[in-house]
Amino acid sequence: MLVEQRRWLTPTEFSELLGVCQFLPGPNIVNLSVSLGARWHGPIGSVVAFVGLWAAPLAIVLCLAAGYDHFSALPVVRNAFGGLAAGASALILSTALKIAEPLRAWPTGLAIAGIVTLAVAVLRWPLPVVLVVVAPVAIALAHWSKR
Repeated sequence: MLVEQRRWLTPTEFSELLGVCQFLPGPNIVNLSVSLGARWHGPIGSVVAFVGLWAAPLAIVLCLAAGYDHFSALPVVRNAFGGLAAGASALILSTALKIAEPLRAWPTGLAIAGIVTLAVAVLRWPLPVVLVVVAPVAIALAHWSKR
Protein backbone atom coordinates (compact mmCIF):
# COMPACT_ATOMS: atom_id res chain seq x y z
CA MET A 1 0.00 0.00 0.00
CA LEU A 2 2.83 2.42 0.87
CA VAL A 3 4.46 1.87 -2.51
CA GLU A 4 1.75 0.87 -4.97
CA GLN A 5 -1.39 2.69 -3.80
CA ARG A 6 -0.30 5.72 -1.75
CA ARG A 7 3.09 6.15 -3.47
CA TRP A 8 4.59 7.48 -0.25
CA LEU A 9 7.76 5.47 -0.87
CA THR A 10 9.51 4.13 -3.95
CA PRO A 11 10.05 0.35 -4.09
CA THR A 12 13.74 0.92 -3.36
CA GLU A 13 13.04 3.19 -0.37
CA PHE A 14 10.60 0.63 1.01
CA SER A 15 13.04 -2.26 0.60
CA GLU A 16 15.85 -0.30 2.22
CA LEU A 17 13.70 0.87 5.15
CA LEU A 18 12.32 -2.63 5.68
CA GLY A 19 15.87 -4.01 5.59
CA VAL A 20 16.90 -1.61 8.35
CA CYS A 21 13.77 -2.45 10.36
CA GLN A 22 14.55 -6.16 10.16
CA PHE A 23 17.76 -5.60 12.13
CA LEU A 24 15.87 -3.91 14.97
CA PRO A 25 14.36 -6.02 17.75
CA GLY A 26 10.63 -6.61 17.50
CA PRO A 27 8.18 -7.28 14.66
CA ASN A 28 9.27 -5.81 11.33
CA ILE A 29 5.93 -4.17 10.56
CA VAL A 30 5.92 -2.40 13.93
CA ASN A 31 9.45 -1.14 13.36
CA LEU A 32 8.45 0.03 9.89
CA SER A 33 5.34 1.86 11.10
CA VAL A 34 7.23 3.55 13.94
CA SER A 35 9.98 4.59 11.50
CA LEU A 36 7.46 6.02 9.04
CA GLY A 37 5.58 7.81 11.83
CA ALA A 38 8.84 9.38 12.99
CA ARG A 39 9.81 10.29 9.44
CA TRP A 40 6.68 12.37 8.88
CA HIS A 41 5.64 13.52 12.36
CA GLY A 42 8.50 12.91 14.79
CA PRO A 43 8.07 11.15 18.15
CA ILE A 44 4.31 11.81 18.26
CA GLY A 45 3.99 10.23 14.81
CA SER A 46 5.83 7.15 16.07
CA VAL A 47 3.46 6.76 19.02
CA VAL A 48 0.36 7.29 16.88
CA ALA A 49 1.63 4.81 14.27
CA PHE A 50 2.31 2.21 16.96
CA VAL A 51 -1.10 2.60 18.64
CA GLY A 52 -2.87 2.72 15.27
CA LEU A 53 -1.16 -0.45 14.16
CA TRP A 54 -1.83 -2.42 17.36
CA ALA A 55 -5.20 -1.27 18.77
CA ALA A 56 -7.69 -2.83 16.34
CA PRO A 57 -5.75 -6.06 15.68
CA LEU A 58 -5.29 -6.61 19.41
CA ALA A 59 -9.02 -6.28 20.02
CA ILE A 60 -9.80 -8.63 17.12
CA VAL A 61 -7.28 -11.25 18.24
CA LEU A 62 -8.61 -11.20 21.80
CA CYS A 63 -12.16 -11.75 20.51
CA LEU A 64 -11.01 -14.54 18.17
CA ALA A 65 -9.05 -16.19 20.98
CA ALA A 66 -12.12 -16.21 23.21
CA GLY A 67 -14.20 -17.67 20.37
CA TYR A 68 -11.58 -20.27 19.53
CA ASP A 69 -11.32 -21.29 23.17
CA HIS A 70 -15.05 -21.93 23.21
CA PHE A 71 -15.42 -23.66 19.80
CA SER A 72 -12.00 -25.27 19.16
CA ALA A 73 -13.31 -28.82 19.50
CA LEU A 74 -15.55 -28.47 16.42
CA PRO A 75 -14.08 -30.02 13.23
CA VAL A 76 -15.26 -27.10 11.11
CA VAL A 77 -13.24 -24.70 13.26
CA ARG A 78 -10.09 -26.84 12.98
CA ASN A 79 -10.55 -27.04 9.18
CA ALA A 80 -11.12 -23.29 8.94
CA PHE A 81 -7.84 -22.61 10.74
CA GLY A 82 -6.06 -25.00 8.38
CA GLY A 83 -7.39 -22.97 5.45
CA LEU A 84 -6.33 -19.74 7.13
CA ALA A 85 -2.80 -21.07 7.50
CA ALA A 86 -2.63 -21.85 3.77
CA GLY A 87 -3.92 -18.37 2.91
CA ALA A 88 -1.42 -16.72 5.24
CA SER A 89 1.42 -18.65 3.59
CA ALA A 90 0.33 -17.40 0.18
CA LEU A 91 0.18 -13.80 1.43
CA ILE A 92 3.70 -14.05 2.85
CA LEU A 93 5.01 -15.46 -0.44
CA SER A 94 3.25 -12.72 -2.42
CA THR A 95 4.72 -10.01 -0.20
CA ALA A 96 8.20 -11.50 -0.49
CA LEU A 97 7.96 -11.47 -4.29
CA LYS A 98 6.84 -7.81 -4.30
CA ILE A 99 9.67 -6.81 -1.98
CA ALA A 100 12.17 -8.66 -4.17
CA GLU A 101 11.02 -6.91 -7.36
CA PRO A 102 13.57 -4.05 -7.17
CA LEU A 103 16.31 -6.69 -7.05
CA ARG A 104 15.48 -7.81 -10.61
CA ALA A 105 17.73 -5.02 -11.88
CA TRP A 106 20.57 -6.20 -9.63
CA PRO A 107 21.44 -9.88 -10.25
CA THR A 108 23.93 -9.89 -7.37
CA GLY A 109 21.11 -8.86 -5.02
CA LEU A 110 18.98 -11.74 -6.31
CA ALA A 111 21.87 -14.11 -5.66
CA ILE A 112 22.26 -12.79 -2.10
CA ALA A 113 18.52 -13.17 -1.49
CA GLY A 114 18.70 -16.72 -2.84
CA ILE A 115 21.63 -17.59 -0.58
CA VAL A 116 19.86 -16.21 2.50
CA THR A 117 16.65 -18.07 1.59
CA LEU A 118 18.58 -21.31 1.10
CA ALA A 119 20.48 -20.89 4.36
CA VAL A 120 17.43 -20.09 6.48
CA ALA A 121 14.58 -22.01 4.81
CA VAL A 122 16.38 -25.12 3.59
CA LEU A 123 19.45 -25.51 5.79
CA ARG A 124 17.61 -24.11 8.86
CA TRP A 125 20.49 -21.90 9.93
CA PRO A 126 19.55 -19.21 12.49
CA LEU A 127 18.54 -15.97 10.78
CA PRO A 128 20.66 -13.70 13.03
CA VAL A 129 23.79 -15.72 12.23
CA VAL A 130 23.06 -15.63 8.49
CA LEU A 131 22.42 -11.88 8.59
CA VAL A 132 25.62 -11.16 10.53
CA VAL A 133 27.61 -13.02 7.88
CA VAL A 134 25.73 -11.95 4.75
CA ALA A 135 24.82 -8.33 5.57
CA PRO A 136 28.39 -6.93 5.44
CA VAL A 137 29.01 -8.75 2.17
CA ALA A 138 25.75 -7.44 0.67
CA ILE A 139 26.48 -3.88 1.82
CA ALA A 140 29.98 -4.01 0.34
CA LEU A 141 28.70 -5.40 -2.97
CA ALA A 142 25.97 -2.74 -3.15
CA HIS A 143 28.54 -0.03 -2.44
CA TRP A 144 30.98 -1.29 -5.04
CA SER A 145 28.37 -1.83 -7.73
CA LYS A 146 26.92 1.69 -7.21
CA ARG A 147 23.51 0.46 -8.33
